[in-house]
Amino acid sequence: RIDECNGMDYWERLQHLKILSLQQRRERYMIIHVWKMYVGLAPQMISFHREEERHGVKAIYPTLNHNAQESVKTLRGASFRMRAAQLFNRMPERVRQCSTLDGLKIELGNFLATIPDYPPVKGYSSPRDNSLVALLPEA
Repeated sequence: RIDECNGMDYWERLQHLKILSLQQRRERYMIIHVWKMYVGLAPQMISFHREEERHGVKAIYPTLNHNAQESVKTLRGASFRMRAAQLFNRMPERVRQCSTLDGLKIELGNFLATIPDYPPVKGYSSPRDNSLVALLPEA
């Protein structure tokens, strides 16, 4: 336990300790993993293409038959490939175009520090969905 955090709620502790919530840490990991796929440091489970120069590289979403059952659509939306591609595409180009892993982590950390982090906590009402997918428009 950290004595100086006594009396603080979860959100206040996150801000005081300057750490991300579990949800944003998982999403940060997904973004890093997709970047590793893009540069060839991890097996490529996601395809990429370069859009207009203005938008840079984008991850391609897996396709799905639009006539599929709702349960299949829900599972697809929660899959790693879909979620990771959505997260990667929401990052600014300066994050997606980093040339080194350390550079990516620094740029990503700086960017995530500008995003409010209020995760849902049992017993508290959350002001909104805390996912980066819900908070950020696609870049």
